[in-house]
Amino acid sequence: MNIYEAIFVRRSVKNYLPDGLSPQTLQDILDEYDDVKGLFGGIETELVILDNRKGEYRLLSLLGIRAPYYLAIYSEEKDRAVMNAGYLMQQMSLYLCTRGLGSCFVGNPMMKKKYMRRDGKKLMAVLAFGKPKGSCVRKPVDARRLSLSELCVYKEMPRQWMKQLLEAARMSPSYMNSQPWRFVVFDSRIHIFSKKHASDRLGRYDELNFGIMYANMMVAAEELWLDVDLIRLEEISQKNFPNSQYMLSAILRL
Repeated sequence: MNIYEAIFVRRSVKNYLPDGLSPQTLQDILDEYDDVKGLFGGIETELVILDNRKGEYRLLSLLGIRAPYYLAIYSEEKDRAVMNAGYLMQQMSLYLCTRGLGSCFVGNPMMKKKYMRRDGKKLMAVLAFGKPKGSCVRKPVDARRLSLSELCVYKEMPRQWMKQLLEAARMSPSYMNSQPWRFVVFDSRIHIFSKKHASDRLGRYDELNFGIMYANMMVAAEELWLDVDLIRLEEISQKNFPNSQYMLSAILRL
């Protein structure tokens, strides 16, 4: 299984075995991160593995997840740094799945103050991981996701590559499974919007959510040998939409 295939079978794991991982496995994870590309250039990040087998790193989270290890990503505080962190961490989550390891994003991670910053960088996202109790995968049909017909508006019959990118995006995990993304499909473009939330709490996590979704979409593009750019189009960004907010457009470079 490669990371593209992992998009469709990965499940968020909330229960873990207390078993430790070998030093080589932990080093492999860090080496993988060195090869992962961010969504935006010019944002310095650092990935740290926190060994939590003794319960040193107590996270305050609505999900109440306690794992033997945490991946913590620290970043410069720049525009869309959280989105960039989500993009990087989703790729790591997919990689962990290919190694038979479970993972789960920890929403609004809060640790002791000394762990919230590192070398001038701020903690942006945390991924719980380790050997799962049970399986780290499930059948795609078992994923609780909205259908493409509920997420998309088609201006014309979508091409096959569009369907594959959209299906990868549809399978993305999101905070409280909010699935805030909506898509308008036209010609060789997918215009991406964020649905406005009734709750401000959910809206707070959209930057991370969309970073995760963009990772799925771009992993799919690479697998399919598609040259896709994520670009913000000014002619759309200047418009007001009553129920959604324009984010970016995925454009196939012909």
